[in-house]
Amino acid sequence: MKARNIQLERFINDEGIYTNAQMNGALLKKYVKITPSGEQLLEAAMEKFQLSARAYDRIRKLSRTIADLEASSTIKEQHISEAIQYRNLDRSTWGQFKN
Repeated sequence: MKARNIQLERFINDEGIYTNAQMNGALLKKYVKITPSGEQLLEAAMEKFQLSARAYDRIRKLSRTIADLEASSTIKEQHISEAIQYRNLDRSTWGQFKN
């Protein structure tokens, strides 16, 4: 609930935006502040896993949420690392489950 409240407060002046997942490019630039070590990790992951620009933005949004869960205004290396792990878990199981 605390993370959700942080997001509601963050987007109070951004009409129609209530969560980090809804951020567009301009809002990502405004609200996603990553430490230099976090940026280096993200760049390395982009290269190693050959991630798309869309995946890059999704990792940034998710890392913003992970940082919110810790009430951190800055996205740190550990937030980026956790978001990358979730992304890789998603990729490794893509298409393996059938209904």
